[in-house]
Amino acid sequence: MKTARLSPLYEAEGPFATVMVDVSHDSENGAHEHELRVRQVGQTLTELGADSVVTELVEERLGEQLPDAAPVGRFVVATKEAVLFDETMHAQVDSPVTSWGPLPDMAPWVAHRDATTTFVLAVVDHEGGDVGTYDSDVPEPQDDDAVGGETHHTHKVPTGGWSALRYQHVVENVWQRNADAVADAIESHVRAGHRLVLLAGDPQSVTRVMDRIEETRATVVQLSSGSRAEDGGDEALQQAIREALMEHTTQRRLELSHSLKDRLGRSEAVATGVRDVGDAFVRGQVDTLLLDPAEAAELTLTPAEHPGLVLGTAPTDRPLPADEALIAAAALTGADVVVSSRAVMAGTPVAALLRWDQS
Repeated sequence: MKTARLSPLYEAEGPFATVMVDVSHDSENGAHEHELRVRQVGQTLTELGADSVVTELVEERLGEQLPDAAPVGRFVVATKEAVLFDETMHAQVDSPVTSWGPLPDMAPWVAHRDATTTFVLAVVDHEGGDVGTYDSDVPEPQDDDAVGGETHHTHKVPTGGWSALRYQHVVENVWQRNADAVADAIESHVRAGHRLVLLAGDPQSVTRVMDRIEETRATVVQLSSGSRAEDGGDEALQQAIREALMEHTTQRRLELSHSLKDRLGRSEAVATGVRDVGDAFVRGQVDTLLLDPAEAAELTLTPAEHPGLVLGTAPTDRPLPADEALIAAAALTGADVVVSSRAVMAGTPVAALLRWDQS
């Protein structure tokens, strides 16, 4: 996942309170249970040493009741100055996370976001298509537009003679213009940074759109179900989307795993272990940080042992949790972060794919 949007966090003066908690409240006793959970967060922060100003800021923010249907969690980072980060997550939060320290504890949020996917969904027919951008964590589209829409002469008629051929040619042109409009809308989203396109609808229209975007920079997946008509087929489309997203996530992680193994085998453009990865961050080499959050949290990194390592306002002369420090380094250098497992990373909880080999 991309981490650049986290970089402003590390410009603030710590210490930081970090909280992830279930804020669902749609059961019979939901409001009361929500209040108890928020109160417990405040008590835990106080026990960890947070001052009352931070505790009150966090409790006030978490106390807001969201309209989202369960499950819904909330992830908040705050200092005594302000709430710096506040996002909802449509996922079950069984165990709350509460921390107080010199760096935000972003690993739980990174783990959640790494499992989600942003994508473009286009459902097309001869009259155009509905094209929207989605986040797999949120059921509603971030934006959704109907494009094309040229309906005159979209249907062929069974007439004979030369006039029929001319009419058929007109219809084909209308279909193509509507397909072109859909393709243009998809390409606009790809240029904006989206790298996964799911395409569904009328087979002939899908083929026309596929032909237009065959050289796009995104991965394009043709779904087996889905149409623009409200014919009760929505559940089939949703299932097809879920399967495509799961396959995409699995494939992405497999590719990273294979890339890591290949580089380890050649001892090229790769770093493993907290010390080597920390040094690679100093040199600006890290393209992708692979992290086993639970395992890395058991280790430490002392910035002073890596001269030049920038971790925002965190102290340099004391050990910091390795997961927090390395995520901070990734955010401040524009590196991606991918959640992995120690078993995949040759027995180490931390590894990095590098932008170039250190010769």
